[in-house]
Amino acid sequence: MSEQLSLFLVSLPAVLFVVDPIGVVPIFLAITAGDSEEKIRSTARRACVVACSLLIFFAMFGGIIFKVFGVSLGAFRVAGGILLLITALDMLRARPSETRTTPSETQESVKKEDVALVPLAMPLLAGPGAIATAMVLMARGGDDLLSAVPVLVAIVLTFVTSYFVLRAAGFVQRVLKQSGVAILERVMGLILAAIAVQFIADGGKDLLREKEEPVQTSQRPEATQPPPSLLTAPLASPPSDSSLGAAS
Repeated sequence: MSEQLSLFLVSLPAVLFVVDPIGVVPIFLAITAGDSEEKIRSTARRACVVACSLLIFFAMFGGIIFKVFGVSLGAFRVAGGILLLITALDMLRARPSETRTTPSETQESVKKEDVALVPLAMPLLAGPGAIATAMVLMARGGDDLLSAVPVLVAIVLTFVTSYFVLRAAGFVQRVLKQSGVAILERVMGLILAAIAVQFIADGGKDLLREKEEPVQTSQRPEATQPPPSLLTAPLASPPSDSSLGAAS
């Protein structure tokens, strides 16, 4: 139980900070400007449901993707950690991360009729960094099905929180203002950077372990066998009693 609690306490902030619903608020307000209150709630709900389903899918079937593409867990941990670190550095500088969306994509989304799926669900909420985080956290728990529960619960709680944040996006921006959003972004970015470094360190250890195992296997000494002479040479028969008498 302590291991599951520990995994949950790591998974919840990791997923929540990389999804970063607070950082999505300004974009959400821009692309839903002029919509009715009911449509804003519907857009936020559908975006969170789709994004949550995407993360759960990649978390559950990430191991199969590893096998199909021949990617080791250590390599994916390092790649996911680097991607998270880039996102965290952008958050520390309080600017939108281009790993999730570019300014041209945001500008194009303003003209779309339905923005719940693209760009809100993907890539703003369930971007590459969030997908990589979910897959790495799921693999960190091992193959035990029970260990997947803390990660899945963390994903669901993250998007429940995201829905309420987006639903109250106007109120959040009025309360925090631009400076408050920037401060909160930097705090979350600092914590996310530490998690990313831990992912990279764990992945590096896995890669070194994978590299050392074949070397140790190839250098393992073979079972020692007696020399062929000992196997083929006839054993000397003990002297008989008659020969001892003749000698005497």
